[in-house]
Amino acid sequence: MDIPWSQIATFSTAGLSAVAAIGAWRAAHRSAGTAHTIAAIERARRLEERRPQIECSLHEPWTDGQAILKVDLIGPDSLGQLDALSVRVDNDDAEHILLTPGGGVTQADYDAHIWGPFRFSPGINDSDAEGRNTAEFPMTVGRGRPFAMERTRPGHWMTGKTYDDWQNDYRNEPVRLVITCRLGEDAWVLSRRIPNPPQ
Repeated sequence: MDIPWSQIATFSTAGLSAVAAIGAWRAAHRSAGTAHTIAAIERARRLEERRPQIECSLHEPWTDGQAILKVDLIGPDSLGQLDALSVRVDNDDAEHILLTPGGGVTQADYDAHIWGPFRFSPGINDSDAEGRNTAEFPMTVGRGRPFAMERTRPGHWMTGKTYDDWQNDYRNEPVRLVITCRLGEDAWVLSRRIPNPPQ
């Protein structure tokens, strides 16, 4: 019986070629995955290196509950500037859910109310009507911007709770801020807690 060595050699070569092709495909796939991972790590490192360094301070120079929040972009120098920066007053840690609807109060009232010691003075320095958010604005490293703030009051539905009662509830609570920064496609969300000035 003659053994078809030439056919066996051809099949063997084809089989080895297929195995080599699969190996090459797997290596290329791993290489692409590795390159993607390295690129993502590099982007995250670059984003962290350029993270805006922001300092905030709150001064209450008047006795009528009016205050000035100063937001300063102090670095890093390599950042240069931000295309947009906005500040939002955040609520305390409690969940504020309307348990018994009625009496002209809605969950929307609860959501719009600022549960904390200060809010932006509504309509001043491009803040919204609730005093929760500022409009976006550009900022350069080394510069700052002041914002008018005022002490919050109890909600109109909080019968029996006076302004002093409300402020006493927040006497030792910080002013919580969320600062959103954008530069091109990069974005950062920063949290700050500013001490509540003594009254």
